[in-house]
Amino acid sequence: MPAARPARIPNQRDGSDDSMAAGTTVDHLTETYRAHYRSLLGLAALLLDDTASCEDVVQEAFIRVHSARKRVRDPEKTLAYLRQTVVNLSRSALRRRILGLKLLSKPMPDMASAEEGAYDQLERDALIKAMKGLQRRQREVLVLRYFADMTEAQVADTLGISLGSVKAYGSRGIAALRIAMEAPA
Repeated sequence: MPAARPARIPNQRDGSDDSMAAGTTVDHLTETYRAHYRSLLGLAALLLDDTASCEDVVQEAFIRVHSARKRVRDPEKTLAYLRQTVVNLSRSALRRRILGLKLLSKPMPDMASAEEGAYDQLERDALIKAMKGLQRRQREVLVLRYFADMTEAQVADTLGISLGSVKAYGSRGIAALRIAMEAPA
């Protein structure tokens, strides 16, 4: 007959029996909650400015201590652990607020009003209409020179005309645009 195995003694690491495990018990944590909730709330109130945030921080501290209760080996240190957790959570809440304020304090980029956008559209429409009224070569030179941002030499190469022709078509095209844009529509 094989020798009887000794009874297994549950320990903290395997978590097989919460009532026998070392660390803070749920009952001790419940008593700590009843006895020290208000004082922890007062601590949070000194660090934070609104009641809702203070209550959230204290509740979160108790949740975290409950989750880590087996690591708090000495039940007498539970309150110290809770206080430190409240302080850390309050710091985190303040950091989030400061970051939010920094993000909100950045000015929004200037945006054109709807009225300005409408005027810009009217000007674009008038320019397109005036461009359509130009001679083909004048229009090509102006589009390549000013909208495609090419140099006069690049325009000459692209169109296969001389540099002097580019200058002449460009100058005549601009003069024609001025007249067309000033004329009443």
